[in-house]
Amino acid sequence: MAERLQKFLAKSGIGSRRYCEELIKSKKIKVNGQIALIGSSVNKNDEVEYDGNIISFTESEIKLLILNKPEGVLCSNKKEKNIPIVFDFLPEVKSNIRWISIGRLDINSSGLMLFTNDGTFANYCMHPSSSIDREYLVRARGDFTKEKKEKMLSGIKINQDIYRFTDIVEGEKQSSNQWFSVCLMSGKNREVRKIFNAVGLEISRLKRTRFGPIFLPSSLKKGSYLELSSKEIDSIKNYGI
Repeated sequence: MAERLQKFLAKSGIGSRRYCEELIKSKKIKVNGQIALIGSSVNKNDEVEYDGNIISFTESEIKLLILNKPEGVLCSNKKEKNIPIVFDFLPEVKSNIRWISIGRLDINSSGLMLFTNDGTFANYCMHPSSSIDREYLVRARGDFTKEKKEKMLSGIKINQDIYRFTDIVEGEKQSSNQWFSVCLMSGKNREVRKIFNAVGLEISRLKRTRFGPIFLPSSLKKGSYLELSSKEIDSIKNYGI
């Protein structure tokens, strides 16, 4: 079955459809050795090339992995020095599968990460319009007040952007540290840390525990992964509907 080139590229994990359209317009995509045209279609008999690599045509079902990311691991597909990357912990890539990260965690954060073989599904999960919330377990140092909580929920302007939590649940206090469970709707870079820092609280532990309807299993050890079922994939697609 043929499909639009930009949809095929997005599904393969190259980027969003709009980004893939720009690649085609910039003459960076070839089909069967020829510069591709915007609006063209491809099928499994065509050879699609980008950045010197042949992109396999696949009609396989969506696959979804959950990884319990350890601290000290980079969310990158390129090695920097000898620092481990999240893809080191995933199953070996087959010819028709390319794992795509659904969001990121910084090197000092741990917990739930999702990976898929379908770029369109990855973009859906990450796009703000999907309204998929994330939940984090946080340990922070500093004086937490009612005023600070209200500010974190109402929104804080940082670098011309508004950052806010949708929920904050206070947990156990340990000397100068306190545990929190926080939720937010977006996945901006270092968003949780920026909100806490903005009210004078310093994070010492940060762990993602939930992405929409998917919770990090307590039995999943750090550095381990498991493949989620089609029912769990559908639960993300239908989340918030």
